[in-house]
Amino acid sequence: MPIKSVLKATGAYLPEKVLTNADLEKMVDTSDEWIQQRSGIKTRHVAAEEQTTADLAIEAAKQALERSGLSPDYIDGVIVATTTPDQTFPSVAVKVQAALGIPAGLAFDVQAVCTGFVYALSVADNFIKTGQAKNIIVVGAEKMSSIIDWDDRTTCVLFADGAGAVVLSGNEAEDSVSAQGIHSTHLYAKGELRDLLYTDGGPSSTGQSGHIVMHGREVFKYAVTFMADAVNDALAENNVSAEDIDWLVPHQANIRIIEATAKKLNMSMDKVVVTVDHHGNTSAASIPLALNEAVEDGRVKEGDLLLLEAMGGGLTWGSALVRF
Repeated sequence: MPIKSVLKATGAYLPEKVLTNADLEKMVDTSDEWIQQRSGIKTRHVAAEEQTTADLAIEAAKQALERSGLSPDYIDGVIVATTTPDQTFPSVAVKVQAALGIPAGLAFDVQAVCTGFVYALSVADNFIKTGQAKNIIVVGAEKMSSIIDWDDRTTCVLFADGAGAVVLSGNEAEDSVSAQGIHSTHLYAKGELRDLLYTDGGPSSTGQSGHIVMHGREVFKYAVTFMADAVNDALAENNVSAEDIDWLVPHQANIRIIEATAKKLNMSMDKVVVTVDHHGNTSAASIPLALNEAVEDGRVKEGDLLLLEAMGGGLTWGSALVRF
């Protein structure tokens, strides 16, 4: 029988500091009404100055590992999706590996911005399906506050910090969509659209990380189309319909994008996991954070069919169909 990558456990970590829309009203020319109307965001978490992305990733990975019931010795690798690494090198993943006492094995970061977790999940899934690994921790972790221009009211109200993680384990299963595990992943990028969402710096250009620059209207237009396309690809690949999906777990960029995508797919918002109102846009961390919250509060149950989808800078986008 084929090997399926099963989501054995989830974990998450959010920084203690909560930044409200009222707080932002004192910092830039904006209002609670303006922010909520355009994004759906009410509050978001922001890391302390001394906290790094690795600190957030370690806490989320630690929780997922503890919940999995596995010893660190059984973990074959760590893959971290992040746009905001602590250093140019080494990777955040090796810091997670060391902190959790995981033995020598694969450890690296993946950079696909907001689509990063789906990319990392796909990479881990392929390692497991080919038999090169049995158990992998996949983390999405971001300190987006470190690359925000806090004078730019169009971006500083959107982005936030946090980390989410899953433990993937390989199990033999029937080649049927009823089996637990990842059934397919679909990854895309369109580099000619890279100037719609980017940072105005980097190690080889300015020597600084730079700040986020976003052309919101164009990003919105492509986000709705690309994410719906990625979802449809996953449905078609597995011969299922939107009605078969128990939960859509989208990237938490903007409530308007989430609602428009659901509408395009003719899906009820009752079947969509939404955390953007209190998490903001945590980039690669947003899907695992949303998934963990839905697992913790009992919405997502064992056996549920999940569709994960995201779009980010690059432009990158993708989806994954998973039986939890």
